[in-house]
Amino acid sequence: MSLRDSVARARQAVAVLASPSLRAAIVGGAALDERTSAAVRAFDWVGDDGPDTPLLGRTAQDLQRLQGPAALLEFDRIARMPAPDDQRHPLSVRIVGLVFDRLGTGRAVPEPVLNAAIAMFAEDVAVVRRDAVDLGVLERTDDGGSYRYVG
Repeated sequence: MSLRDSVARARQAVAVLASPSLRAAIVGGAALDERTSAAVRAFDWVGDDGPDTPLLGRTAQDLQRLQGPAALLEFDRIARMPAPDDQRHPLSVRIVGLVFDRLGTGRAVPEPVLNAAIAMFAEDVAVVRRDAVDLGVLERTDDGGSYRYVG
């Protein structure tokens, strides 16, 4: 079972809690319309006898791992940053925030170090760095060789 599957399963469980028709189908065995029935068939954690408790238990363990400091190691780097600014900018800001959480916010960081740290999260380092500068999250030193986090 992959961590990605566990996250998808957790989203499905939240949808069940938020939807009265899904909740009635999973918990109470209610009659289903075709749309709800199709949704329930997509849940790998629901069988003919109801929820698969061991599978949900493993999912809960995976989600607990995501709360630890090593959780970032569980995911691949972002291969392609979103093109629309309203989607890319928050992601770039978050990446730079994570980088400086680890590097320390009170000091200037040389560009090669910053690039290496950003590259752990995203392949397109220049876009992330440029977005952060343009948005005022990063400030370049006068010589252009290092960056300071200004949040």
